[in-house]
Amino acid sequence: MKSKLIKAGADLRRKQANPLPVMEQFYTLQGEGIWTGTPAYFIRLAGCDVGCHWCDVKESWHPGDDQYLQIEEIVVRALASGTDRVVITGGEPTIYDLSLLTKQLHEAGLKIHMETAGVHPLIGDIDWVCFSPKKFLKPQPEFYQKASELKVIIFNDHDFPWAEEHAEKCADHVQLFLQPEWSRRNKFTAKIVEYAKANPHWRVSLQTHKYIDIP
Repeated sequence: MKSKLIKAGADLRRKQANPLPVMEQFYTLQGEGIWTGTPAYFIRLAGCDVGCHWCDVKESWHPGDDQYLQIEEIVVRALASGTDRVVITGGEPTIYDLSLLTKQLHEAGLKIHMETAGVHPLIGDIDWVCFSPKKFLKPQPEFYQKASELKVIIFNDHDFPWAEEHAEKCADHVQLFLQPEWSRRNKFTAKIVEYAKANPHWRVSLQTHKYIDIP
């Protein structure tokens, strides 16, 4: 299954820059990381070759034929939301050449954030990169310097030392976050709190949008 996902991602990256497959777009509050609670317009691209077994948007892995939108339409919808900040997420957005999308979003006066596992080289101009590496596919080394924040999902106890391995590679300015995987939040939230107290270079991130039931 993994090899099929990787091949699909490579094909998508080679062929698609405009239009792009958009699973969904919506205006909401950022629920995770340093920007928690701030308004943002989310652009969720379809297509992923990472294949996390605990992914909560597996429906984003494979683009549908009816999901492709011209970049101009994506930008118009983002502007209509009234916010000045967009978040490009997925799926895995680094599959695609995003240079045209980010150029047009910037020309429209919008700030651009990205949420990525960093598994492909970044093509596009991003203002804030939330780098969330996964064990299922190795990230590109460039993201340890390009990241604005590192967000590591805690699913098992051995994810704590794994998180430290990634933190050690990051630039000094990168903000470090540990976040419980949603289905194991009752088991790991308290452990993360204690770990952050003992290791104050880390901060705790929660999926607050799920607690308050917003997109």
